[in-house]
Amino acid sequence: MPAASTLDLDFVRAQFPAFAEGALDGWTHLENAGGSWPAAQSVRALTDFYTRTKIQPYGQAGPTAAAGKAMDDARDRWAAAMNVEPDEVSFGPSTSQNTYVLAQAFGALLSPGDEVIVSQQDHEANSGAWRRMIEERGLTLREWTVDPVTGRLDPADFEALLSGRTRLACFTHCSNIAGEANPVARLTAKAREAGAWTVVDGVSWAPHEIPDVPALGADIYLFSLYKVYGVHQGLMVTRRALLDRLPNQSHFFNGGYPSKKLVPAGPDHAQVAASAGTLDYIDALAEHHGIAANGAGGRVRDVNALWRAQERRVAAPLLAYLDAHPRARLLGPAECGESRAPTIAFLPERMTPQALEAALAERGFIVGASDFYAWRLIEALGIDPESGVVRASMTHYTTEGEVSAFVEALDALL
Repeated sequence: MPAASTLDLDFVRAQFPAFAEGALDGWTHLENAGGSWPAAQSVRALTDFYTRTKIQPYGQAGPTAAAGKAMDDARDRWAAAMNVEPDEVSFGPSTSQNTYVLAQAFGALLSPGDEVIVSQQDHEANSGAWRRMIEERGLTLREWTVDPVTGRLDPADFEALLSGRTRLACFTHCSNIAGEANPVARLTAKAREAGAWTVVDGVSWAPHEIPDVPALGADIYLFSLYKVYGVHQGLMVTRRALLDRLPNQSHFFNGGYPSKKLVPAGPDHAQVAASAGTLDYIDALAEHHGIAANGAGGRVRDVNALWRAQERRVAAPLLAYLDAHPRARLLGPAECGESRAPTIAFLPERMTPQALEAALAERGFIVGASDFYAWRLIEALGIDPESGVVRASMTHYTTEGEVSAFVEALDALL
């Protein structure tokens, strides 16, 4: 059958146990940037591992061999989805932890006077660890600053920061506040021309589009699976040319294993295996929507195109409403284009973000009110990080009806 051009939301929402959970009746989840609902496939994979193979993996007995195979299969499938090699994929307890470990590794690789570009727009996970490394190792910080009105990053400013001493550039794929994807492929190409490596934080973009890492050109790409309909793990891709140069951060005997050398702690066996649940969910969507099996990477991107189209449909009315409202300051672009994530932050004029969050909760809407670990960005925008902003973040399972009801609630409160 021909591939569907629009997402079947009834089918999509049937894949998420949360939408059938009685305890959640009456609640609309609009804080997806803080963590999405897990797909049934992820829940099932985790339950199956704990039920059938919760045992030390990689032994020769049946259950232990099956546990190890499930972990290896998950890594292989994620590698295929992102068009990288399996030994370039590693799992850690969180993206924050993965970035911290990276900073330890790069700190031993770089030399005093080397320049490191760090963005002002980033979540602190992809900012603080690098800044500490720079200070402790005698490196030179080059800060890529945001526009103080819009919170956007200008690629031309990034290019102006590059020099013959630049060794590393760390920036986000998409801000968790400004909600706009940066032109990663352009930025990584410029960094590569200057002889610099790139570390790209994809936490706020991966829930909307699983990365094709070679197409993006990043040397390292990180994101969090619990925001991509799965388990609480950080996934990291480190391209082999760089991985071979980074010093081992694990047990000495793991230094020869690429997928282990940047993971100091032992893996969470069950969650690594269950990370494949997200891909099982994507496969179910592909089959239901008539998407041909054109390789794992192609299938993922075809499904992602359906996700993005639905997200633009639901985000556009809320963006237009907030952009026009005289008592709300919308952050990030008002246009709902290809680079706009459905992560929408704003500052209410007549009440605190926390008061608005509480009032919306009384009406059944789950939103966030915080600095969302983007303290430096919030401060650069002239906003008090202690109170932060309100954030309504959607994903492809959000309905137009939910957004319409949310706009009505805002209209009564703002």
